[in-house]
Amino acid sequence: MFGTLRNVESWAGSLGLLVLALLPMLEIIVRIVAAGGISGYNAYLVHLVLYCAFLGGMITAREGRHLAITVAVDALPERWRDAAGVVRTFFSAALGFAFFWVSLTFVILGFEPQARVGFVPVHLFAAVMPLGFLVMTIRFMLRGPATLWARVVAVLGVLTGTFLASQSLADVVYLHAMEIPELVDRIVDLWYQVVPLVSLPLIVLLVVSAFLGVPLFIVLGGVALLLFARDFGALAVVANEGYEMLIGGTIPAIPLFTLAGFFLSESRAGERLVRLFRALFGWMPGGLVIAAVLVSTFFTTFTGASGVTILALGGLLYYVLTGSGNYDERFATGVLTGSGSIGLLFPPSLALIVYGSIAQVSIFDLFLGGILPGLLMVVAMSTVGVVVAIRRGVPSVPFDGREAWKSLAESIWEILLPVLIVVVYFTGIATLVETAAVAVVYVLVVEVVIRREIGYRQLVDVSLKALTIVGGVLMILALARALSYYIVDTQLPTMLRDWVQTAITSRFVFLMLVNLALLVAGMFMDIFGAILIVAPLIIPLGSIFGVDPVHLGIIFIANMGIGFITPPVGLNLFLAAYRFEMPLARIYRNVAPFFLIQFAIVLIITYWPWLSTALLGR
Repeated sequence: MFGTLRNVESWAGSLGLLVLALLPMLEIIVRIVAAGGISGYNAYLVHLVLYCAFLGGMITAREGRHLAITVAVDALPERWRDAAGVVRTFFSAALGFAFFWVSLTFVILGFEPQARVGFVPVHLFAAVMPLGFLVMTIRFMLRGPATLWARVVAVLGVLTGTFLASQSLADVVYLHAMEIPELVDRIVDLWYQVVPLVSLPLIVLLVVSAFLGVPLFIVLGGVALLLFARDFGALAVVANEGYEMLIGGTIPAIPLFTLAGFFLSESRAGERLVRLFRALFGWMPGGLVIAAVLVSTFFTTFTGASGVTILALGGLLYYVLTGSGNYDERFATGVLTGSGSIGLLFPPSLALIVYGSIAQVSIFDLFLGGILPGLLMVVAMSTVGVVVAIRRGVPSVPFDGREAWKSLAESIWEILLPVLIVVVYFTGIATLVETAAVAVVYVLVVEVVIRREIGYRQLVDVSLKALTIVGGVLMILALARALSYYIVDTQLPTMLRDWVQTAITSRFVFLMLVNLALLVAGMFMDIFGAILIVAPLIIPLGSIFGVDPVHLGIIFIANMGIGFITPPVGLNLFLAAYRFEMPLARIYRNVAPFFLIQFAIVLIITYWPWLSTALLGR
């Protein structure tokens, strides 16, 4: 039975993602042929994202792939790890069930009966939210230690979460019940007495538990919920803000570009690109390093997840550098780990899309603004390869024109993908979301129909892999939105702006503090959650010191990118240790020189705004 449910869940999620890719293409065709469009197209599209987000979240929980910080758990003695698992289970159960109840309340009370998406009532689409939270929470509980004590704690977590959400549940009773049970009034009175008092201690414990592996979306949403509870706010705002975030107009581009990237990574596109760049640059000193940096950048740009690049291509590129290139293990793992996040600066970077949506900055401008800083980062990493090759006498590969031409011919379809995106989007032929859909369909046609490297039966499997990333990212965006709302609602950005105006008079000092703050945020947070939480604090400050909004956005993304390789808890460091089967301490040592190089480049990007604004004509 469970196997059947698992298959149904996988098929439903994968097909939802594929339909999400095909719907914009169908809209383009109808618009051209009928000079109109699909009735209710935008509403269907964004609610399909909502569906994919929570199905993806459920599947990501099933696979144990939700983003979490596990550094403290890894450092604990074996006998303490079960205790850490019990703490993780309690908070996951408590806050997961609280999200379930407040989202259920939101579904019941948040929509007018006549509100529809096409002919489908909106609340039927929104019902995937409580269902998703319930399934994810149960799976978090089942992944905890299989001891009686852990099971008791899990039940206590469920009861705690239910009590935390009781104020929200009471709203349903008050609205619909003919007679209010006395027990409900007593529970609500108790809630108003207890929850505001324990909220701050719980927030502190929750933040600490983040380092024990509690999923980041649980931590971010939990902090938001407890802050609203402390101020006697409506808890359903957590679900409402998540819903509003996921039905945003540009959000569908995130799962679509991710899907395109995964179809590329599951084909032999990586091998073809390695062969091409090797043929084009292998004759130069450090040419193979240049090839590795370019391939890593290309794939991160499309998957939106630098860790995916390390996991998918790390083995191949490591073999190229240590085998054909004669680079040692230390240099190879360092340069590959350090190159994983450069692609975040190039279009169609998902980080730039999310930042533009939150900061109300043109995504088109951000795409242009990231090109020169991204190229500078690529040149810096490549130059290291050249210098190392010359100093160590690493032999080059003689240039072979026939091999270069042959490898170019073989990889021409992949090379044309960024060209297609630039032409379709930057010329205004299609919107960002439609461009993402065009990219997916293009990759499907190339890898499934023309090259036949991905069979029709594999479409669901590859979509499922993409969905585990999509689910994790969108859950973080949904729950971080509530915390962002609280921060803005309490006028914290305004207070911070007033303080900065009084305490800091130098633009130089301000930008340095921004760099340091973002570097710390990049270590402890995923890039998407940081955009929602930290960006609203920094954006108003930039205007005080006359920092161009696009320039500030590029500074933000560049800093967050190197946060992934910042010891001790940069996410890519853990993924590299896993992929290259090395102790974490050795990865720290290997990546340190590349971290320093990238930090120096970030300082150049920060204090030389021309790099970010030149292509904008500013």
